[in-house]
Amino acid sequence: MVVSSDGMTFIGHNLPCGIYVLRIRVTTDLDLAFGRFKKGKVIHIPKGYYLYIGSAMGKNGSSSLARRLVRHATRSGDQTPHKIRSQMLEFFPTIQLGIGDLRPLRPKKLFWNIDHLLDREKVEMDALVSLRIEDKVEGKIGQFLELRSDTKIIEKGLGANDIAGNTHLLQLVDGVQNWPLLVDSLIQIWSDKV
Repeated sequence: MVVSSDGMTFIGHNLPCGIYVLRIRVTTDLDLAFGRFKKGKVIHIPKGYYLYIGSAMGKNGSSSLARRLVRHATRSGDQTPHKIRSQMLEFFPTIQLGIGDLRPLRPKKLFWNIDHLLDREKVEMDALVSLRIEDKVEGKIGQFLELRSDTKIIEKGLGANDIAGNTHLLQLVDGVQNWPLLVDSLIQIWSDKV
């Protein structure tokens, strides 16, 4: 089963967990430390599109897929959330993904590497694709995306502190054109598993 709305594609059955890939648009060059990653090393992030691969394997609470995605679309403090967040809050109940108010219960604290990028005003999470599965394939999806000809590693290991050998923040060359191809390849991966 594949359902889509406003740049969001969900593949699979009505499970509360899964693997996801975010498309992130960086509108200006940034020099950014990703928390304690590589001892706070400042990394140059050129303007363009990026992918972030993550997972949310919890059945409920903050580790469920719906809450994790809404958290990613939320900025810290009183900053404006990513535009996609309001679309998520409207769309998720229609596909039986999460119940109740999915917004974070407390102000967001920067925890994961990706939080440091998504918190920036010149950065917009503008699309996502998710495999609603229970299999822990985040590492395999990460490796698959690293090897695509339309992705580039900016800094080895970035975004994948818990999966040795993976990099989960990748630059996506020509993100508007190549995004649909990436979504199609993830649909094919899911179809091959079923």
